[in-house]
Amino acid sequence: MLIYNNETKYFDYELEDVIKLFFTQNEIVKSDEPWDECSGAFLFCFLSYEDGKDCFNISLKAKDFSELISLPCTGIIGSSDKLKVKEFKRILKRKTFLLLAKYTNKVIPWGILTGIRPVKLVNELIDEKMTKSDILTVLQKDYFVTKNKSRLLYEVAVNQRKLFSESKENSISLYIGIPFCPTRCLYCSFSSSTIGQYKKMVDVYVDTLLKEIKHTAMLMKDKGLIAESIYIGGGTPTSLNEQQLSRLLRGIEDCIDMTYLKEYTLEAGRPDTITVDKLKVIKNSRVSRISINPQTMNEKTLARIGRLHKPEDVGMAFYAARDMGFDNINMDLICGLPGEDVQMFNETLRKIKELNPDSLTVHTMAIKRASQLTKEMEKYNLEAQYVDSAVMVDMARTCAKEMGLSPYYLYRQKNILGNLENVGYSRPGMECLYNIQIMEERQTILACGAGAVTKVIFPMNRLERSFNVKSVEEYIGRINEMLERKANILMEGNNKY
Repeated sequence: MLIYNNETKYFDYELEDVIKLFFTQNEIVKSDEPWDECSGAFLFCFLSYEDGKDCFNISLKAKDFSELISLPCTGIIGSSDKLKVKEFKRILKRKTFLLLAKYTNKVIPWGILTGIRPVKLVNELIDEKMTKSDILTVLQKDYFVTKNKSRLLYEVAVNQRKLFSESKENSISLYIGIPFCPTRCLYCSFSSSTIGQYKKMVDVYVDTLLKEIKHTAMLMKDKGLIAESIYIGGGTPTSLNEQQLSRLLRGIEDCIDMTYLKEYTLEAGRPDTITVDKLKVIKNSRVSRISINPQTMNEKTLARIGRLHKPEDVGMAFYAARDMGFDNINMDLICGLPGEDVQMFNETLRKIKELNPDSLTVHTMAIKRASQLTKEMEKYNLEAQYVDSAVMVDMARTCAKEMGLSPYYLYRQKNILGNLENVGYSRPGMECLYNIQIMEERQTILACGAGAVTKVIFPMNRLERSFNVKSVEEYIGRINEMLERKANILMEGNNKY
């Protein structure tokens, strides 16, 4: 247990960012009480004035450990010099990390890289013409990233650079969200609702969504923008029935100029929503890539996480898609699901390897605040999953390599098990362009649907967001407000369009 007491509160965010790398949420106690030797480690932060300088001090005490770090901080607190403050925060995080690593003897694979887009850093270093050797040195020496993860980061960056470097200056990606699922998964916090709950509103939702897509197409035409990729996600898009799905796909193709389209993805997602008739609808459209996402091939785990399908349903959906001519199929897996051990995950990999998808996205379980899992934490022994998840991630990487798949995008999440990562692997030429662009933030993403977020890239890498409301009812009722909001952000002065 770590008792945390920050007398100043100025750098709470940076300190807690590092503390959470070494301790789980239930191991961290915030307290104003003095150190009690029986209570575990006590981390105390305070300001002092020494030798004519302001200092920020970090004191860590435990039964067999005592160390004090003092960092000069004159002119930092309240400073308007953002670069100076940023540099101090970086030093603070490094010093705190080394202190906690020394105390706990834990190896943190991603070091102090706590952001969700670590590949962005590597791409920026490549842009600066740094060599591979120098980049790996920076990652390991400055950010304390392990050799294994440093090499993975570099490989991902190299594999994706040619893809986003070929994007035209006026190209964008289009995201279309379907916020419905047959059931809500235990770990899910996305903007999604059960299809049964909103059955009477789905047709109206599709109508409203098509209105936003048509409006977005008009904005694109006015600004001279072209669609490089389209991604229909959710939720589970195939929770729509055949008629609704057909109407959506026809509407998209009627509105969006697909002359320059390189990729068109639809998340078929849950096998229990995939039928031969729906696959025919998708095949008759311009969709070029689909996802069939088992998450696990263990029947007990599927039931535990709230999925209604069985492992054999995954195979049936996959082979039906293959037989119909789909030649770019992705599958998603999750490492560290509640109740899953390494042997069970290995069996999942064996079955996935038999199916031989064209790409494989491997997620690590993240404990999300709005999920049912978070509300029922006491029912699950997640401590065991911390160790096993790291083994599973390595197993998945080995399996992907054996299947001829290479890593092409990577991102991390808050409260992810073992402070690990999510990685997309694919065959050469089968990478998902949208996944790369949404993570690297080098291309504008225009988004339609409840809970969708438009991200507009301006000169000097400035990024502005426009949020759609999450509620299905509010989205339908307030659509004009969101259309205006999207138009305003695209028409804002000084943007590159």
